[in-house]
Amino acid sequence: MKNKITILILTSVLALLALSSIQTYLIYNSYQLKKAAFISETDNAMSNIHTKKALDDLFDDWGEDLKNHLADYQNHRISKNEVIERLQNKADSNNVAYKKQYQEELKKLDFGYDVNYKTVITSIIILKGSKRDTILTNSKGKETRLFGEDFDNKEAITINKSNWFSENEFIGTVADEVKTTSYSLEVNTKQLILIKDWKRIVLKRLASLLITSILLFLFVIGLLYYSIKNLITQKKTAEIKTDFINNITHELKTPLATLSIATKSLKNEAIRNDASKFDTTLNIVERQNNRLQQLIDQVLTNSLSSEDIVLSKQSVTDAVYFSELIEDFKLSTQRTDISLELDLNNSEVMLRIDKFHFTTALFNILENAVKYGSENPSITMKTFMKNGMYTVQISDNGIGIPSHELDSIFDKFYRVSEGNLHKVKGLGLGLYYTKQIITAHYGTILVESEPHKGTTFTIKIPVT
Repeated sequence: MKNKITILILTSVLALLALSSIQTYLIYNSYQLKKAAFISETDNAMSNIHTKKALDDLFDDWGEDLKNHLADYQNHRISKNEVIERLQNKADSNNVAYKKQYQEELKKLDFGYDVNYKTVITSIIILKGSKRDTILTNSKGKETRLFGEDFDNKEAITINKSNWFSENEFIGTVADEVKTTSYSLEVNTKQLILIKDWKRIVLKRLASLLITSILLFLFVIGLLYYSIKNLITQKKTAEIKTDFINNITHELKTPLATLSIATKSLKNEAIRNDASKFDTTLNIVERQNNRLQQLIDQVLTNSLSSEDIVLSKQSVTDAVYFSELIEDFKLSTQRTDISLELDLNNSEVMLRIDKFHFTTALFNILENAVKYGSENPSITMKTFMKNGMYTVQISDNGIGIPSHELDSIFDKFYRVSEGNLHKVKGLGLGLYYTKQIITAHYGTILVESEPHKGTTFTIKIPVT
């Protein structure tokens, strides 16, 4: 049964992990879709800006300047580096007006969030037939900003890549002859935008999905935890009930067996004719019958909850009551090896208790101290007043109770065990009944214990 529960728990955990992975994957996909939709929405809104005549004119002006510089380059009047330097200077000059115009157009869109834009030249290539002459390239990770803001590309988003092809001519001198030469020009650019706090904006749009997913995930974990805990509790309850049935069966077998022998003996002619033996056998029948009745009464009475117990309270003096209780317990144990010490409250206190039930509750604790005691049981009962509550402490030098079992000892039918075997027979109702009696008196009971060092029960009841 234990292996089945372990397999069930492992299977449930694996299923939960699989569900979590699927949910994480779906949320991630939703995040990517929201991100793409957000960027597309921003890009579409900005696309009209790029077609504004004022901005196109600035780009065309730079393009004309590019052709002039390339003509000088091909006539060997300037180098590639000088071409790039002059193009960058021209771009920087035009960029002042470009950024001003661009910002004005952005304000009209009123996004509600900051957007930076820039156009970067990735390459400039001259084509003459099959020959390629690369003027500029970003292969080394460097970029040449044409227009827009200067920002780090790590958080930037590429919204467009464009290729500009044109057929051009330049006039040059070849062997003292003026000649017009044609060439093709390829200019590759890309447009990037940087949306500040774009992750926060996308996550905000996903907030309802994220919150729902988290709540659902927590609900599934809670449900799984509750189910597993309930399963373990039911298994534990079933084991306790089985143990109780085994114990009550064992307890009933002895008097029943004795009764069986006694009744057979009563049929014996010799015993029936001997008055002394007949009376002895009849007394055995009566005692075993009383024992059976006590066992049944113990099960019925000790199974009552605090709400079901009807108390018949009376006023008692603490010194007289506890002194009598200790004397009665000494007589009931019939053992001379028990050390039983009573340390009473300094001043006399009147208690309102049900003597029968309260005495039975204390007897249960004292009997356990003897049952689970050491070879020479030593028990101390101490009484005192604290914070308006009358406190009774019962300490012993017994085998103690493991810490993991302390929370369960007051449960119905529960018995502290060592391994799978109970060393002391019982029904597991004594401490349950004790707690119900104390609760019925509007009191509390606590237990402190350490294995091999003993146990202390602390009972507190109000003084009225």
